[in-house]
Formats: sequence, structure tokens, C-alpha cells
Amino acid sequence: MIQTWIYDYVVFMNRFYRSKYERNKAFIYIVRHILHCDSMEIALTKISSKGQIVIPAHLRKNFTQGEELLIIKNKDQMILHRLKDMDKKFKEDLALANETEKMLRKYERGEFKKKSAKEFLTELDKW
Repeated sequence: MIQTWIYDYVVFMNRFYRSKYERNKAFIYIVRHILHCDSMEIALTKISSKGQIVIPAHLRKNFTQGEELLIIKNKDQMILHRLKDMDKKFKEDLALANETEKMLRKYERGEFKKKSAKEFLTELDKW
């Protein structure tokens, strides 16, 4: 129902507002209204042919060049989170998950050496 309402509103905006800027401003206003988030900052951007995304200046004013961001992709949405604000334990868990995923890909490609259980345990004891 909300999607239909948004679509009808977008059709109305395209007829009523002449410039793209006015339409975008009205759309952002309506999204804030629907989400009940007056403190949320919203902006529009595009993905370049190289896959780069420009974060508008007013949204990145408290970020520094080279700062690490965590990107979480969930179906058709992406969430950016400042990595330095993350809990240290969470960072370690994330690093372990990434390393595990890399190892799984190597295993699937057949890049692991096969060993007997005895050889594996002997090597494990060396650690």
C-alpha cells in the first residue's frame, strides 16, 4: 500500500514540479515524513561506471579521508557504518568471518592440501 502511495505521489510530483531538483527535494521530504525521521539526512547520488559512489559533502562532513567504513548489503539496500565506532570484539569477529570466507573459497577451488587426520593433528600441535 505504501509503495502504491509513493508511486502515485511520484507521478504527481513529476507533473507538478518542473525541475529535477524540486522533485528530488519533495521526494526526500515525503520519505522523511513516511519514516518519521526528521533528524535523518537523506541525499541522492549515482554509481559511476567504475562502481564508485559519491557521498555528498553535507553527509561526509564529520568523516576524514581514508577512514574505514563497513558496508552491509541486504538485498537491494546498502548501509554504511563508521568502522572506528564499532566495538573491538565485533571488528575481530568481522575479520575472522572475512578470513573464513576467503578460506572457504580457496577450498571450493581445490587450493587446499589434503592430509590424513594424523598429519593434520601433528601440524596442529606445532601451532
